[in-house]
Amino acid sequence: MNGHHFTLGGADLVALNSGALYWPAQSLLCVSDLHLGKSGRRGRLGEATLPPYETRDTLIRLTDVIEATSPRAVICLGDSFDDAVAADELAETDLSTLATLQAGRRWLWIEGNHDPGGLGPGGSHVAAYELGPLRFCHVACPDHTGEISGHYHPKATLRVKGRHISRPAFLVDKSRVILPAFGTYTGGLRTTNPALSQLMAPDAVAIMTGAVAVAMPMQRR
Repeated sequence: MNGHHFTLGGADLVALNSGALYWPAQSLLCVSDLHLGKSGRRGRLGEATLPPYETRDTLIRLTDVIEATSPRAVICLGDSFDDAVAADELAETDLSTLATLQAGRRWLWIEGNHDPGGLGPGGSHVAAYELGPLRFCHVACPDHTGEISGHYHPKATLRVKGRHISRPAFLVDKSRVILPAFGTYTGGLRTTNPALSQLMAPDAVAIMTGAVAVAMPMQRR
C-alpha cells in the first residue's frame, strides 16, 4: 500500500498517495471533496467549461482505491457534489458505479457547503460522524482534536531538480488532518494561505499525493 503512516489520537492511519485516507483497524476509507458534476455546474453558470469527463474520472479513481483497500466503510467528507442540481444530473452509468461501490459496505455522506441537507444516492447522510478518538466533518474547527476534515483542498509545493512541483496534499498535526480534494479539476489552496497556516500547528506536516506519498514540513511562506 503506497502511503504515509501516522497516528492521530492513538489511531494508526495511512495517507494514501491517491489522496484517500485509510484506517486499517476499522477497515475505513475516507475521501473528501469529490465535487461530482463540477463541469455541469460551471456550464449552467456560464463559467469557463471543464472537460465533461471529470465525474467519470473521479469515480474511476475512487473505484481503484476501494478495490485496493476493500474497506467495510467509506466516509465522504462533504462537497461530494458540486451542488444539488449536479447530484440530480448524475448519468446512469455514474449512478450504477456508485451503487456498485456502496454494495456490501457502510457509506456515509457528510454534508458540505456545496451539498448541505443530504445529497447523494444511497448511504447515510450526517452533518458529522464520530468513531473512537476521531471526528469526521467537512470544515475544521480550531477547538477540536482528533478531527479529520476537508474543504480547503490543500496543495503543497516541492522543488525537484530546479523545478517546483505542486500537488494536492494532506496536512497533519497532533490535533487534526485536513484531506486534499479527491475530485478531478478541483483546484487547491496553497499551504502558505493564512486560512491553513492559522489552523495547523507549527510542526504540521504536508503529505504530497502523486506516484509516491511524500511527507515534508508544511510550508508557511
